Amino acid sequence: MATLEVRDLVVSVEGRQVLKGVSLRVSSGEVHALMGPNGSGKSTLAYTIAGRPGYTVESGVILLNGENILELEPEERALKGIFLGFQEPPPLPGVRLLSLVNAVYNKKKGLPITSQGDPLLYKKVIQALQEVGLTPVYATRELNVGFSGGEKKRVEVAQALILEPEVIVLDEPDSGLDADGVRKVAEIIDKLRKNGKALLVITHYARLFRFVEPDVVTVLSGGKVVARGGAELARRIESEGYKFLNESGG
Repeated sequence: MATLEVRDLVVSVEGRQVLKGVSLRVSSGEVHALMGPNGSGKSTLAYTIAGRPGYTVESGVILLNGENILELEPEERALKGIFLGFQEPPPLPGVRLLSLVNAVYNKKKGLPITSQGDPLLYKKVIQALQEVGLTPVYATRELNVGFSGGEKKRVEVAQALILEPEVIVLDEPDSGLDADGVRKVAEIIDKLRKNGKALLVITHYARLFRFVEPDVVTVLSGGKVVARGGAELARRIESEGYKFLNESGG
């Protein structure tokens, strides 16, 4: 059982306070939706969880299974089971998906990253690509080089399937996808939940949640939590937008 807990987190970026006391919790077998308008601090929270440099934690803690991970380097957090799917996955010239996941597997096992690794890994990579609707050629293409936005998102979700981290943070996994792609990604998110993964899914649209119902919905605005509820909150946002939060004083 994995649990990621954020407590009273205050974070600044380039001297500007972006998160102002954010708290949330996501556990194994749960999809926790983090929603909010652009600029509300959603991606800042994702990067801070992953340990990206330049995100200064002024106060608060991030706990993984009860352990404060704020002093850990990004690689250490990843090895402990945290996976981040980027809002804008960067191109990695010269890096292939197959070689990347092989290096991660070897690192976890304490082997040289260039070792041959698990002979069944290629089969696992191909199966994951097929599940997200991509052909086997993506296993050996340069990662995200020349990919469309939707292809990048599908490959990132495939990585989550392959690497099987305990906590999966997906930053706008539905961006750049057509309706079929959104449905496919939603199916994978639901599969990961059923496999006992803890998922924090970040978006400012609710269309993804037509296909996979979140267990908890947290809404950020202005760097603060302004609402929290169940799937009905996501549905209300889809129908009314975020204006009702201001109207209700939330």
